[in-house]
Amino acid sequence: MAKKKFKEIVQQSDDAILVDFYADWCGPCQTMNPVLEQVVGELAGKIKLYKLNVDRNPQVSLQFGVRSIPHYILFKKGKILWRKGGVMTKRELLQVMKGFTG
Repeated sequence: MAKKKFKEIVQQSDDAILVDFYADWCGPCQTMNPVLEQVVGELAGKIKLYKLNVDRNPQVSLQFGVRSIPHYILFKKGKILWRKGGVMTKRELLQVMKGFTG
């Protein structure tokens, strides 16, 4: 995935985009996968999930100051609405996302 494409996606989308900074070797990232999918599913298209592999996109990770994974950043029209690192429960994540989707 080219850096430009990532930028285009987060800047041009009218939808909120939850970016999951992850790596294949990261256990907590794998733990969060079903949680992310359930939350995005329950929000019925109000938030799009975008997975970004930090090993393949080190510049993007640096640009956004992602030092540990899993790390999540919620973008809307290029602006960061929310960010958090680490593992969360489905309830926590859903509550936060509902706050941004109305």
